[in-house]
Amino acid sequence: MKPSSISGLTYQVADLARTAEFYQALGFRPGRSEEGRMTCYVNWFWLTFVAGEPASGAGSTTYLKVEDLDAYYQGVLAAGFRPENKPARGRTGNREFDLLDPDGYRLAFFEKK
Repeated sequence: MKPSSISGLTYQVADLARTAEFYQALGFRPGRSEEGRMTCYVNWFWLTFVAGEPASGAGSTTYLKVEDLDAYYQGVLAAGFRPENKPARGRTGNREFDLLDPDGYRLAFFEKK
C-alpha cells in the first residue's frame, strides 16, 4: 500500500482575503471560493484555506519549484514581500529561499538543476 501523489494541503488562516491576495501575488491561480474557504492552484496541486484561528506554522514548509529562482526572487521583492533569506543552497540540496505567508506558514521556493 502506498499513495500515488500528494494533491494538496489545507490550512486555517486568520484573514481569507489577505491570504488570497498574498498567494495570487505569488502567481497561484485562484480556484473555488465560498463562505469561509478558498482554494488556489499551482498546476494540479491545491492549497485550501479555511477561515479560523490559524495553527502555528512552525515546522510546516510547502516546497514550490520555479524555473528561474533568481528571477522569481526578484519578482517577490518587486511585489513588496520580504523573504526570510536570499537564494542559497538549502535543506534539500537545491538552491532555494523561504517566504512566510501572512499566517506564518513557510513557503520554500526552489530551483532544481
